[in-house]
Amino acid sequence: MLNATTHVLLVSAQAAPNLLAALDPGLKPAEAVLMVSNKMRTRADAMETVLREVGIKTHRVMLQDEHDFAGLGNALLEVASARSGQSIALNVTGGTKLMALAAQSVAQAAGWTVFYVDVDTDEVIWLASEPRRQKLSEQLRLPHYLRGYGFKLEGNVQRAQPAPRHTDLLRTLVTQVGSLEQPLSQLNWLGQESEDKKTLKVKLSAQQMDSRALEALLRHFSDAEILDVEGDKLTFASEADRVFAKGGWLEQYVFQTVSAATGDLAIRDKAANLAVVDDDGVKNELDVAFMARNRLFVIECKTARMDKPEAPKANDTLFKLSEICRRVGGLGTRGMLASYRPLRDEEKRLARALSIELVCGRDLTRLGEKLKRWVTS
Repeated sequence: MLNATTHVLLVSAQAAPNLLAALDPGLKPAEAVLMVSNKMRTRADAMETVLREVGIKTHRVMLQDEHDFAGLGNALLEVASARSGQSIALNVTGGTKLMALAAQSVAQAAGWTVFYVDVDTDEVIWLASEPRRQKLSEQLRLPHYLRGYGFKLEGNVQRAQPAPRHTDLLRTLVTQVGSLEQPLSQLNWLGQESEDKKTLKVKLSAQQMDSRALEALLRHFSDAEILDVEGDKLTFASEADRVFAKGGWLEQYVFQTVSAATGDLAIRDKAANLAVVDDDGVKNELDVAFMARNRLFVIECKTARMDKPEAPKANDTLFKLSEICRRVGGLGTRGMLASYRPLRDEEKRLARALSIELVCGRDLTRLGEKLKRWVTS
């Protein structure tokens, strides 16, 4: 199917189906006409931003009542009349069912082509007397996807490669998860103390000095040039190294594992430490995020204990992750919690209820295998 001059888009809360076809090189139109209800104004704002960035002219038609079938039809007939003789394609994937029915009736009368985007198969289905499928040639990437849902990226997208000096340390931390759990808690505490005091140096207590488990752990971090210990003085090599020691190492391990699976899972884009801001200025941080099968996958990484009174609770973490997935990427977004600590049975039941995937404790050694099952299921 050749590119239509104009796409007519029915704007809804799910931006991906409209963006997928409009950004595909084989389908990209010169103009996009957005049919917008009052409830979808902000969604239309976000979509117009993305479309204009890629050189597509936009025109907005406001619908006074999305439940008025006749009114919907008249608005679409005006679009058809103003573009008489042009090649127009209607994307019926978005909008309400009533909007889609009204649009299809006008499209049939005006001779428009009509298509539906199947986000699960990355295909356009052309709705004609003999429907046919067309594979989309380009999948969405993180910046356009996130902006399509009304979120701006704060700073640059980080796609950092793991430092070679971290390789052995990451392997040790993951394979020895049981024996290192307690000393890692102590290192997290030391890192937080260092941050609170705005210094890279902290003093080890007599009890910490006497802990063989902590001594062995600090030696591993010292070998990786993250920190240095002289007597009872612990010095982090830099602020970035302190962040790494406090738990950033798990984010790096997860991102490294995602990177290794990129080819097998057809991952189109990936990033770590994404900060996204909505129209109200509310910021959300995504530890690891990637696009696959035109869906957004978000992974929250936790190394700290979640069973202490002052610590964030596992239940709170799960609810927050579920809400971030819903807000940032729409209904198709999937979330995973990668935790160095095991979760209790009631927390696992909550994760299942919220459709959050879990990779905890010793299962981290099988993260690559679990990613493949998660993405392809």
